[in-house]
Amino acid sequence: MRIAVTGASGRVGGRVVELLAAGREHEVVPLTRPTTDYADPVSLRMALTGVDTLVFVSSDGHAATVMLHHANVVRAAAEAEVAHVVALSGLDIDVDSPFCYAVTNGHTEDLLRASGCGYSLARASVYTEFFASLVRGALRPGAGGDEVRLPAGDARVSLVARADVARSLAALALLPPSNTHHDLTGPAAPTVAEIVAAVEPGARYVDVSPAEYLTALLDGGETSWWAHAYATMLESIHLGRWATVSGDVAALTSRLPRRSTVAQQVLTQ
Repeated sequence: MRIAVTGASGRVGGRVVELLAAGREHEVVPLTRPTTDYADPVSLRMALTGVDTLVFVSSDGHAATVMLHHANVVRAAAEAEVAHVVALSGLDIDVDSPFCYAVTNGHTEDLLRASGCGYSLARASVYTEFFASLVRGALRPGAGGDEVRLPAGDARVSLVARADVARSLAALALLPPSNTHHDLTGPAAPTVAEIVAAVEPGARYVDVSPAEYLTALLDGGETSWWAHAYATMLESIHLGRWATVSGDVAALTSRLPRRSTVAQQVLTQ
């Protein structure tokens, strides 16, 4: 097969390329900017001509821009008659969700279903490494010691390592289209307090309002868009939208995720 991978210079896309190229059984085509531009339908269509399978690692940036980019990719895949699109999505695809990217994920999935291409939807949970960075960024000194102040309540979240997501995407690329979704999660869904204890031992988790968290991000120099994205994701976590635990990673890769506990995951990044 000829397999193309978008976002091939990123941590997930780059690892997918390495995994697929290791077997040397298929032609792997890394797609990176500026040669292949999400905003340029012509370059996308040219890049996908002759491709059998596309591993579509999602774009980033403002939600409206991401939605446009994804529409361009799906249209180009359909016009190039790509037989199978493996698309990285998220657990939260509900248009009523507070999370700013939930609507882009849901819209992209709808476009793929209507595209005429075979597809496999990889709905990943929150990356372990990313959430650990949010915890560390929310660490503040308090009257009784260090505190991690996040607006997530007592919610649970099934963190998944980026490496396991990449392995699952590579596995899906080598299979026929499933024409359904696969939930890529960790083996458990600990509470936010348990995750905080693993990332910052000795720090106390404090649930705060979204407004307080957003203000702290902006005061710390975060851009308005990313502050909004982080705050809405945590609000979505608070609502329990990222607590799903699935065995799909193990089923796709024929072995359990590499790290069995949250502490092992976050402390070895």
